[in-house]
Amino acid sequence: MPQFTLGIEEEYQIIDPVTRNLIVDPHNIINEGAKLFPEQVKLEMHRAIVEVTTNVCRDIHEARAEITQMRRVIIELAQKENLKIAASASHPFALWEDQAITDHPRYKQVVEELQDAARSNLIYGLHVHVGVPSREIGVYLMNQVRYFLPHIFALSTNSPFWQGRNTGYKSYRTKVFDKFPRTGIPDAFSSISEFDDYVNLLIKTNCIDNAKKIWWDIRVHPFYQTIEFRICDIPMRIDETIAIAALIQALVAKIYRLRQRNISFRTYNRALINENKWRAARYGIEGKLIDFGKEEEVPTKALIYEFLNFVEDVVDDLGSRSELYYILKMLETGTGADRQLAVFEKTKDLVKVVDYVIDETQIGI
Repeated sequence: MPQFTLGIEEEYQIIDPVTRNLIVDPHNIINEGAKLFPEQVKLEMHRAIVEVTTNVCRDIHEARAEITQMRRVIIELAQKENLKIAASASHPFALWEDQAITDHPRYKQVVEELQDAARSNLIYGLHVHVGVPSREIGVYLMNQVRYFLPHIFALSTNSPFWQGRNTGYKSYRTKVFDKFPRTGIPDAFSSISEFDDYVNLLIKTNCIDNAKKIWWDIRVHPFYQTIEFRICDIPMRIDETIAIAALIQALVAKIYRLRQRNISFRTYNRALINENKWRAARYGIEGKLIDFGKEEEVPTKALIYEFLNFVEDVVDDLGSRSELYYILKMLETGTGADRQLAVFEKTKDLVKVVDYVIDETQIGI
Protein backbone atom coordinates (compact mmCIF):
# COMPACT_ATOMS: atom_id res chain seq x y z
CA MET A 1 0.00 0.00 0.00
CA PRO A 2 1.01 3.64 -0.29
CA GLN A 3 2.24 5.31 2.87
CA PHE A 4 -0.88 7.44 3.41
CA THR A 5 0.95 10.30 5.08
CA LEU A 6 -0.89 12.48 7.58
CA GLY A 7 -1.29 16.17 8.30
CA ILE A 8 -3.33 17.52 11.23
CA GLU A 9 -4.75 21.00 11.79
CA GLU A 10 -6.22 22.07 15.13
CA GLU A 11 -7.97 25.34 16.06
CA TYR A 12 -7.92 26.56 19.67
CA GLN A 13 -9.78 29.14 21.72
CA ILE A 14 -7.78 31.90 23.41
CA ILE A 15 -9.32 32.53 26.83
CA ASP A 16 -9.14 35.42 29.30
CA PRO A 17 -8.39 33.68 32.62
CA VAL A 18 -10.39 36.22 34.64
CA THR A 19 -13.65 36.30 32.71
CA ARG A 20 -13.20 32.85 31.05
CA ASN A 21 -14.54 34.55 27.93
CA LEU A 22 -12.74 34.67 24.61
CA ILE A 23 -9.98 37.24 24.40
CA VAL A 24 -10.82 40.44 22.50
CA ASP A 25 -7.57 42.37 23.02
CA PRO A 26 -4.52 41.99 20.74
CA HIS A 27 -2.02 39.27 21.66
CA ASN A 28 1.33 37.94 20.43
CA ILE A 29 0.64 34.21 20.51
CA ILE A 30 0.49 33.82 16.74
CA ASN A 31 3.49 36.05 16.03
CA GLU A 32 5.63 34.30 18.63
CA GLY A 33 4.43 30.87 17.52
CA ALA A 34 5.23 31.66 13.89
CA LYS A 35 8.80 32.53 14.87
CA LEU A 36 9.22 29.05 16.31
CA PHE A 37 7.22 27.23 13.62
CA PRO A 38 7.04 29.23 10.38
CA GLU A 39 3.95 28.37 8.31
CA GLN A 40 2.61 26.16 11.11
CA VAL A 41 1.00 28.71 13.44
CA LYS A 42 -1.57 30.78 11.60
CA LEU A 43 -4.09 33.57 11.86
CA GLU A 44 -7.77 32.78 11.60
CA MET A 45 -10.72 35.03 10.91
CA HIS A 46 -11.39 35.82 14.57
CA ARG A 47 -8.65 37.10 16.84
CA ALA A 48 -9.66 34.57 19.50
CA ILE A 49 -8.65 31.64 17.28
CA VAL A 50 -5.18 30.21 16.79
CA GLU A 51 -4.62 27.48 14.21
CA VAL A 52 -1.71 25.05 14.22
CA THR A 53 -0.69 22.58 11.54
CA THR A 54 1.75 19.71 11.48
CA ASN A 55 4.25 19.04 8.75
CA VAL A 56 3.65 16.03 6.51
CA CYS A 57 3.89 13.06 8.89
CA ARG A 58 4.94 9.60 7.79
CA ASP A 59 2.72 7.79 10.29
CA ILE A 60 0.41 8.31 13.25
CA HIS A 61 3.30 8.28 15.74
CA GLU A 62 5.02 11.17 14.01
CA ALA A 63 1.67 12.97 13.83
CA ARG A 64 1.16 12.52 17.57
CA ALA A 65 4.60 13.90 18.36
CA GLU A 66 4.10 16.96 16.15
CA ILE A 67 0.58 17.95 17.19
CA THR A 68 1.44 17.36 20.85
CA GLN A 69 4.43 19.67 20.53
CA MET A 70 2.34 22.30 18.75
CA ARG A 71 -0.38 22.22 21.40
CA ARG A 72 2.19 22.39 24.20
CA VAL A 73 3.97 25.39 22.67
CA ILE A 74 0.72 27.32 22.15
CA ILE A 75 -0.31 26.69 25.76
CA GLU A 76 3.10 27.88 26.98
CA LEU A 77 3.00 31.01 24.81
CA ALA A 78 -0.47 31.79 26.12
CA GLN A 79 0.71 31.38 29.71
CA LYS A 80 3.45 33.95 29.11
CA GLU A 81 0.70 36.45 28.26
CA ASN A 82 -1.48 35.34 31.17
CA LEU A 83 -3.95 33.69 28.81
CA LYS A 84 -5.41 30.19 28.54
CA ILE A 85 -6.00 27.79 25.65
CA ALA A 86 -9.13 25.66 25.30
CA ALA A 87 -9.99 22.96 22.77
CA SER A 88 -13.74 23.09 22.22
CA ALA A 89 -15.58 23.63 18.95
CA SER A 90 -17.68 26.45 20.41
CA HIS A 91 -17.30 28.67 23.47
CA PRO A 92 -20.07 28.08 26.03
CA PHE A 93 -21.13 31.70 26.42
CA ALA A 94 -19.08 34.06 24.19
CA LEU A 95 -21.07 36.34 21.89
CA TRP A 96 -19.87 36.45 18.31
CA GLU A 97 -20.97 40.08 18.06
CA ASP A 98 -18.27 41.02 20.59
CA GLN A 99 -15.40 39.36 18.74
CA ALA A 100 -12.65 41.14 16.81
CA ILE A 101 -12.01 40.14 13.20
CA THR A 102 -8.36 39.66 12.24
CA ASP A 103 -7.05 42.52 10.11
CA HIS A 104 -6.07 40.61 6.99
CA PRO A 105 -7.09 41.13 3.31
CA ARG A 106 -8.35 37.56 2.92
CA TYR A 107 -10.67 37.80 5.92
CA LYS A 108 -11.87 41.25 4.96
CA GLN A 109 -12.86 39.81 1.58
CA VAL A 110 -14.72 36.88 3.18
CA VAL A 111 -16.59 39.19 5.58
CA GLU A 112 -17.48 41.57 2.76
CA GLU A 113 -18.96 38.71 0.77
CA LEU A 114 -20.62 36.64 3.50
CA GLN A 115 -21.44 39.38 6.04
CA ASP A 116 -22.92 38.07 9.33
CA ALA A 117 -22.52 34.46 8.22
CA ALA A 118 -18.76 35.11 8.39
CA ARG A 119 -18.80 37.31 11.50
CA SER A 120 -20.76 34.69 13.44
CA ASN A 121 -18.53 31.81 12.36
CA LEU A 122 -16.93 31.59 15.81
CA ILE A 123 -16.17 27.88 15.69
CA TYR A 124 -13.18 25.58 16.03
CA GLY A 125 -12.43 22.46 14.01
CA LEU A 126 -10.08 19.58 13.40
CA HIS A 127 -8.90 18.90 9.85
CA VAL A 128 -7.04 15.73 8.88
CA HIS A 129 -5.16 15.36 5.58
CA VAL A 130 -4.31 11.94 4.19
CA GLY A 131 -1.79 11.70 1.36
CA VAL A 132 -3.03 9.84 -1.73
CA PRO A 133 -1.21 8.39 -4.76
CA SER A 134 -2.92 10.75 -7.24
CA ARG A 135 -5.73 13.26 -7.49
CA GLU A 136 -7.74 10.80 -9.57
CA ILE A 137 -7.54 8.20 -6.81
CA GLY A 138 -8.27 11.01 -4.35
CA VAL A 139 -11.68 11.62 -5.97
CA TYR A 140 -12.44 7.90 -5.92
CA LEU A 141 -11.56 7.67 -2.23
CA MET A 142 -13.55 10.81 -1.43
CA ASN A 143 -16.64 9.30 -3.03
CA GLN A 144 -16.29 6.07 -1.10
CA VAL A 145 -15.46 7.37 2.38
CA ARG A 146 -18.36 9.88 2.46
CA TYR A 147 -20.64 7.21 3.95
CA PHE A 148 -18.44 7.04 7.07
CA LEU A 149 -18.19 10.80 7.68
CA PRO A 150 -21.12 10.91 10.16
CA HIS A 151 -19.59 8.05 12.17
CA ILE A 152 -16.26 9.91 12.45
CA PHE A 153 -18.05 13.19 13.15
CA ALA A 154 -20.09 11.64 16.00
CA LEU A 155 -16.86 10.71 17.80
CA SER A 156 -15.58 14.29 17.58
CA THR A 157 -18.70 16.14 18.78
CA ASN A 158 -17.60 18.86 21.21
CA SER A 159 -19.81 21.97 20.89
CA PRO A 160 -23.04 21.61 22.87
CA PHE A 161 -23.25 25.26 24.00
CA TRP A 162 -23.72 28.46 22.01
CA GLN A 163 -24.01 32.01 23.37
CA GLY A 164 -24.91 30.85 26.87
CA ARG A 165 -27.43 28.20 25.86
CA ASN A 166 -27.51 24.44 25.88
CA THR A 167 -28.38 24.01 22.21
CA GLY A 168 -29.62 20.43 22.49
CA TYR A 169 -27.00 19.45 19.91
CA LYS A 170 -23.80 17.56 20.60
CA SER A 171 -22.22 19.61 17.78
CA TYR A 172 -23.72 23.03 17.22
CA ARG A 173 -20.58 24.00 15.32
CA THR A 174 -21.85 22.31 12.19
CA LYS A 175 -25.14 24.26 12.41
CA VAL A 176 -23.19 27.52 12.56
CA PHE A 177 -21.02 26.56 9.59
CA ASP A 178 -24.05 25.51 7.51
CA LYS A 179 -24.65 29.21 6.81
CA PHE A 180 -21.57 29.26 4.56
CA PRO A 181 -21.91 28.30 0.89
CA ARG A 182 -20.25 25.16 -0.43
CA THR A 183 -20.29 23.29 2.89
CA GLY A 184 -21.52 19.89 4.04
CA ILE A 185 -21.36 16.49 2.39
CA PRO A 186 -20.21 16.79 -1.25
CA ASP A 187 -21.75 15.05 -4.23
CA ALA A 188 -19.90 12.14 -5.79
CA PHE A 189 -17.72 12.95 -8.82
CA SER A 190 -17.08 10.44 -11.58
CA SER A 191 -13.51 11.63 -12.15
CA ILE A 192 -10.98 14.30 -11.28
CA SER A 193 -11.84 15.92 -14.61
CA GLU A 194 -15.47 16.33 -13.56
CA PHE A 195 -14.34 17.82 -10.24
CA ASP A 196 -11.92 20.21 -11.96
CA ASP A 197 -14.63 21.26 -14.41
CA TYR A 198 -16.87 22.09 -11.46
CA VAL A 199 -14.14 24.17 -9.80
CA ASN A 200 -13.27 25.97 -13.03
CA LEU A 201 -16.91 26.85 -13.66
CA LEU A 202 -17.17 28.42 -10.19
CA ILE A 203 -14.01 30.42 -10.83
CA LYS A 204 -15.18 31.51 -14.28
CA THR A 205 -18.53 32.72 -12.91
CA ASN A 206 -16.91 34.62 -9.98
CA CYS A 207 -18.33 32.33 -7.29
CA ILE A 208 -14.83 31.71 -5.93
CA ASP A 209 -11.29 32.80 -6.74
CA ASN A 210 -9.77 29.41 -5.93
CA ALA A 211 -10.84 25.99 -4.70
CA LYS A 212 -9.93 26.73 -1.07
CA LYS A 213 -13.33 28.40 -0.83
CA ILE A 214 -14.94 25.00 -1.25
CA TRP A 215 -15.50 24.17 2.41
CA TRP A 216 -17.00 20.69 2.16
CA ASP A 217 -16.77 18.11 4.95
CA ILE A 218 -14.25 16.30 2.77
CA ARG A 219 -12.45 17.59 -0.29
CA VAL A 220 -9.64 16.83 -2.68
CA HIS A 221 -7.23 19.52 -1.59
CA PRO A 222 -6.63 22.17 -4.28
CA PHE A 223 -2.88 22.50 -3.60
CA TYR A 224 -1.71 19.33 -1.82
CA GLN A 225 -2.00 15.74 -3.01
CA THR A 226 -4.30 14.85 -0.14
CA ILE A 227 -7.92 14.33 0.70
CA GLU A 228 -8.87 16.57 3.61
CA PHE A 229 -11.44 15.53 6.21
CA ARG A 230 -13.01 18.74 7.55
CA ILE A 231 -16.16 17.50 9.29
CA CYS A 232 -14.83 17.14 12.84
CA ASP A 233 -15.17 19.37 15.88
CA ILE A 234 -11.87 20.02 17.62
CA PRO A 235 -11.65 17.35 20.37
CA MET A 236 -10.56 18.28 23.88
CA ARG A 237 -7.78 15.74 24.36
CA ILE A 238 -4.76 14.97 22.21
CA ASP A 239 -5.59 11.26 22.51
CA GLU A 240 -8.99 11.94 20.92
CA THR A 241 -7.46 13.86 18.03
CA ILE A 242 -4.95 11.09 17.38
CA ALA A 243 -7.55 8.32 17.63
CA ILE A 244 -9.78 10.08 15.11
CA ALA A 245 -6.85 10.77 12.77
CA ALA A 246 -5.82 7.11 12.98
CA LEU A 247 -9.37 6.00 12.16
CA ILE A 248 -9.47 8.34 9.15
CA GLN A 249 -6.13 7.06 7.88
CA ALA A 250 -7.21 3.44 8.35
CA LEU A 251 -10.46 4.08 6.46
CA VAL A 252 -8.60 5.53 3.47
CA ALA A 253 -6.16 2.62 3.50
CA LYS A 254 -9.01 0.08 3.70
CA ILE A 255 -10.95 1.58 0.80
CA TYR A 256 -7.75 1.72 -1.26
CA ARG A 257 -7.01 -1.94 -0.49
CA LEU A 258 -10.52 -2.94 -1.59
CA ARG A 259 -9.97 -0.99 -4.82
CA GLN A 260 -6.76 -2.92 -5.46
CA ARG A 261 -8.87 -6.08 -5.23
CA ASN A 262 -11.47 -4.66 -7.64
CA ILE A 263 -13.98 -4.31 -4.81
CA SER A 264 -15.93 -1.09 -4.30
CA PHE A 265 -17.76 0.02 -1.21
CA ARG A 266 -21.25 1.16 -2.17
CA THR A 267 -21.44 4.87 -3.06
CA TYR A 268 -24.43 6.42 -1.30
CA ASN A 269 -26.02 9.66 -2.37
CA ARG A 270 -25.56 12.91 -0.49
CA ALA A 271 -29.18 13.11 0.69
CA LEU A 272 -28.93 9.81 2.56
CA ILE A 273 -25.56 10.60 4.15
CA ASN A 274 -26.96 13.94 5.31
CA GLU A 275 -29.60 12.14 7.35
CA ASN A 276 -26.82 10.49 9.34
CA LYS A 277 -24.84 13.70 9.62
CA TRP A 278 -27.82 15.44 11.23
CA ARG A 279 -28.25 12.59 13.69
CA ALA A 280 -24.55 12.72 14.59
CA ALA A 281 -24.73 16.49 15.19
CA ARG A 282 -27.84 16.13 17.35
CA TYR A 283 -27.02 13.04 19.39
CA GLY A 284 -23.28 12.33 19.00
CA ILE A 285 -22.46 8.74 19.86
CA GLU A 286 -25.52 8.38 22.11
CA GLY A 287 -28.05 8.20 19.29
CA LYS A 288 -28.71 6.00 16.29
CA LEU A 289 -27.53 6.17 12.69
CA ILE A 290 -29.14 4.55 9.68
CA ASP A 291 -27.53 1.43 8.29
CA PHE A 292 -28.53 1.95 4.68
CA GLY A 293 -27.60 -1.58 3.70
CA LYS A 294 -30.01 -3.01 6.28
CA GLU A 295 -32.40 -0.06 5.89
CA GLU A 296 -32.81 0.27 9.65
CA GLU A 297 -31.67 2.37 12.59
CA VAL A 298 -28.70 1.04 14.56
CA PRO A 299 -27.10 2.46 17.72
CA THR A 300 -24.19 4.67 16.71
CA LYS A 301 -21.83 2.92 19.11
CA ALA A 302 -22.62 -0.44 17.50
CA LEU A 303 -21.84 0.99 14.05
CA ILE A 304 -18.54 2.38 15.31
CA TYR A 305 -17.60 -1.08 16.62
CA GLU A 306 -18.43 -2.40 13.13
CA PHE A 307 -16.32 0.41 11.65
CA LEU A 308 -13.34 -0.69 13.76
CA ASN A 309 -13.81 -4.26 12.55
CA PHE A 310 -14.03 -3.02 8.96
CA VAL A 311 -10.54 -1.46 9.11
CA GLU A 312 -9.02 -4.22 11.25
CA ASP A 313 -6.91 -5.75 8.46
CA VAL A 314 -4.99 -2.54 7.67
CA VAL A 315 -4.29 -1.33 11.20
CA ASP A 316 -1.09 -3.27 11.80
CA ASP A 317 0.34 -2.23 8.43
CA LEU A 318 -0.22 1.38 9.49
CA GLY A 319 1.12 0.80 13.00
CA SER A 320 -1.90 2.45 14.58
CA ARG A 321 -3.52 -0.27 16.69
CA SER A 322 -2.81 1.36 20.05
CA GLU A 323 -4.06 4.75 18.81
CA LEU A 324 -7.30 3.23 17.52
CA TYR A 325 -7.77 1.41 20.82
CA TYR A 326 -8.49 4.78 22.45
CA ILE A 327 -11.76 4.95 20.51
CA LEU A 328 -13.06 2.19 22.79
CA LYS A 329 -12.39 4.47 25.75
CA MET A 330 -14.21 7.32 23.97
CA LEU A 331 -17.23 5.08 23.54
CA GLU A 332 -17.18 4.39 27.29
CA THR A 333 -16.46 7.88 28.67
CA GLY A 334 -18.28 9.95 26.07
CA THR A 335 -17.25 12.63 23.62
CA GLY A 336 -16.19 16.12 24.59
CA ALA A 337 -19.81 17.25 24.28
CA ASP A 338 -21.00 14.51 26.64
CA ARG A 339 -18.40 15.50 29.22
CA GLN A 340 -19.10 19.23 28.94
CA LEU A 341 -22.80 18.55 29.47
CA ALA A 342 -22.03 16.37 32.49
CA VAL A 343 -20.04 19.20 34.10
CA PHE A 344 -22.87 21.65 33.45
CA GLU A 345 -25.47 19.24 34.79
CA LYS A 346 -23.45 18.93 38.00
CA THR A 347 -22.51 22.61 38.48
CA LYS A 348 -25.10 24.62 36.49
CA ASP A 349 -22.17 26.94 35.76
CA LEU A 350 -20.78 27.58 32.27
CA VAL A 351 -17.62 29.10 33.77
CA LYS A 352 -16.93 25.69 35.34
CA VAL A 353 -17.40 24.15 31.90
CA VAL A 354 -14.73 26.47 30.47
CA ASP A 355 -12.37 25.56 33.33
CA TYR A 356 -12.96 21.88 32.62
CA VAL A 357 -12.18 22.31 28.91
CA ILE A 358 -8.97 24.23 29.71
CA ASP A 359 -7.82 21.40 32.01
CA GLU A 360 -8.74 18.69 29.49
CA THR A 361 -6.87 20.51 26.71
CA GLN A 362 -3.62 20.03 28.63
CA ILE A 363 -4.00 16.30 29.30
CA GLY A 364 -1.41 14.22 27.48
CA ILE A 365 0.90 17.05 26.42
